Amino acid sequence: MKEVAFITLGCKVNQYETNAMTQKFMEKGYKVVEYTKKADIYIINTCTVTNMSDRKSRQMLRRAKDLNPHAIIVACGCYVQVAKKELKAIKDIDLILGNNEKKEIVKYIEKYINSRQKEKIQKTEDVMQTREFIDFGNVIYNEKTRAVIKVQDGCDRFCSYCIIPYARGRVRSRKPENVISEVKNIAKKGIKEVIITGIHIASYGKDFKKKFELIDLLEEINKIEGIERIRLGSIEPLLITKEFISRLVKLKKVCHHFHLSLQSGCDETLKRMNRRYTIKQFKKIVELIREHYEDVILTTDIIVGFPGETEEEFNKTYMFLKEIKFYKMHVFKYSPRKGTKAAVMKAQIDGNIKEIRSQELIKLSDKNQKEYNESYIGKEVEVLFEEKKDGVYKGHTENYILVQLPEKDILSKEKIENKIIKVKCEYVENNYIMSSM
Repeated sequence: MKEVAFITLGCKVNQYETNAMTQKFMEKGYKVVEYTKKADIYIINTCTVTNMSDRKSRQMLRRAKDLNPHAIIVACGCYVQVAKKELKAIKDIDLILGNNEKKEIVKYIEKYINSRQKEKIQKTEDVMQTREFIDFGNVIYNEKTRAVIKVQDGCDRFCSYCIIPYARGRVRSRKPENVISEVKNIAKKGIKEVIITGIHIASYGKDFKKKFELIDLLEEINKIEGIERIRLGSIEPLLITKEFISRLVKLKKVCHHFHLSLQSGCDETLKRMNRRYTIKQFKKIVELIREHYEDVILTTDIIVGFPGETEEEFNKTYMFLKEIKFYKMHVFKYSPRKGTKAAVMKAQIDGNIKEIRSQELIKLSDKNQKEYNESYIGKEVEVLFEEKKDGVYKGHTENYILVQLPEKDILSKEKIENKIIKVKCEYVENNYIMSSM
């Protein structure tokens, strides 16, 4: 029995596709092992969102070869789509497969195993020409508490800094009946929470002939028995309209946590980024959400040091973020991506300036998170506990606060993984709340 190991980099879409590929191998009789173990085949599901992602992808490919010099090394995914020549030059890689080829990955590997010459296989379709969603079917989940569901692929926004449309192609949406089938299957396995994800889920249904949008899909998922929480992945701010929120608030299973990808709090910077909203529009969207969800948590992504970002522009961003008061901000230092408009823009920012700006926003984010967590001290919250480690259970509230509960405090000594339990918030430690029963 051949053993296969996966290394997954990047977003939740990649996590979903690794789950799907894992299932394909298990169905063919392969044994799936941890990537730190010696395996016959290593599959690196790559990411290319930043230069650091590219570097990490190459590091993981080398690390796999170190673990077993005789193993078959497979590079697949987003980095492959935009760097075919670079990867072809790396002699240790045996197979180079794009995003569209993931569904047939077992076939390609077995073709390589059975070939006498063992010549490198390279297969990468032009994703920009793909118009149909590639559906893996119902994916079996090993997770106990939450499952990631991919409902959409591709992006038509073409932000000036982003390479992802070239790695993932145009918008394609998964048929609603296939999504519903998979979620029902997940519910039967006892998993209580689903995360709805894609490359740009706000575009879900855009390619359908008959109108059926993300809110329609969420309404259908909300009806499925057994699923207790529906969490949305990163969403385009402009998705949030009065009509959308008025329908969403009626769905009691939807978690009160929204990740709104802002990127900058300065209109001039947003315009160069080709983001299609202003900070005034964004503020109204935030007010609309908070008007409907009293306990909502908002998180975001911010890029610092974008080409042309002056001290004045950064200060505008800082003051806007201070006003909005996100629970958490994922701060990225701008990284030029070859093939994007921003990479050839003038006034590229010095790395030291990027670092200083990054640290300022991280401090603000940590302050916001600490203050928000402290506001919960003495309150009771419902937590879906996900795992136990070193005698402590960890889980999240509906609005995505990380809560910990010492095992010794559970009077009945029952296992509480995959259970939603009411606990009392006692004190804040680092980025989580310690609780008691």
